[in-house]
Amino acid sequence: MSLNPNPLYAAPEDWRAYSGTLSRRVFAFILDYIIVLLLCIPAAVVLFFLSILTLGLGFLLYPALFVLVAGLYFGFTVGGPSQASPGMRAMGIAIVRVDGRPMDFLLAIAHLALFWILNSLLTPLILLAGLFTERSRLIHDLLVGTVTVRTD
Repeated sequence: MSLNPNPLYAAPEDWRAYSGTLSRRVFAFILDYIIVLLLCIPAAVVLFFLSILTLGLGFLLYPALFVLVAGLYFGFTVGGPSQASPGMRAMGIAIVRVDGRPMDFLLAIAHLALFWILNSLLTPLILLAGLFTERSRLIHDLLVGTVTVRTD
């Protein structure tokens, strides 16, 4: 069986599609958050000029700037046709739904939000769950019905 899953279909049954995905997810996370931090720079500049136009109201968005940029970033990349963020593509992984339907913007946002919430509550258990679950699924993967697969 090919290790290159079509993201429009359900997760493959071949165990090799899940081999090494946990370590790849960690490195993809680091790459993606570096990209998000870099994207926050031009977003902050745009928000500054928007704040001037709105007589200071835009400045209220600065505390939520990282969350907004990260949400849009993951919503459009993971919820897009490749079903993977640039960091995930660099690491050769993608997120697929176990029911076979494609990822969409809202599910990608829900996946990210659950990751943030669960990570703030159960930090060490997030990665440990992947060692003991079928297909190396993490807690937020189980809750939204997704799995991370290799694309190489």
